Amino acid sequence: MRALAISASNRAAAGVYEDRSGPVLASLLEAAGCTVDGPLVVPDGEPVEAALRDALASGYDVVVTTGGTGLTPGDLTPEMTRRVLEREIPGIAEALRAAGAAAGVPSAILSRGVAGVAGRTLIVNLPGSTGGVRDGMAVLAPVLGHAISQINGGDHVRADSGA
Repeated sequence: MRALAISASNRAAAGVYEDRSGPVLASLLEAAGCTVDGPLVVPDGEPVEAALRDALASGYDVVVTTGGTGLTPGDLTPEMTRRVLEREIPGIAEALRAAGAAAGVPSAILSRGVAGVAGRTLIVNLPGSTGGVRDGMAVLAPVLGHAISQINGGDHVRADSGA
């Protein structure tokens, strides 16, 4: 699975501070069995959409973003992601928020991140904190291979009924 990690951060892109969540994301994608490029650090807004479109053109199986999912006026990653998605997968975004809340982070429910499919690429938005990335990848990693298989036309895994 080819993966791209994208960090959406105006301040990190401007060099105000070092991107911390992107390297964690890249490491966790690698641990999930992906060949990873990035993190690519871009300002939030239109540059996120451009990076996603470039990733689609490059044929990545999965693109995971970190950052830009909050409530500030500059947090635009979900809107930019929706411009690219063909089909949303609400269950992933719901599970990410629920896992964060269950881990004792009440503000996890404020994340507006989305997930879905564009072409044959799975795109998932994670929060911009290292903890949010760790919690999110704990949810995403176990289903990543199956999701990619499904996007590419794979059959559903069926449990043996014993009959």
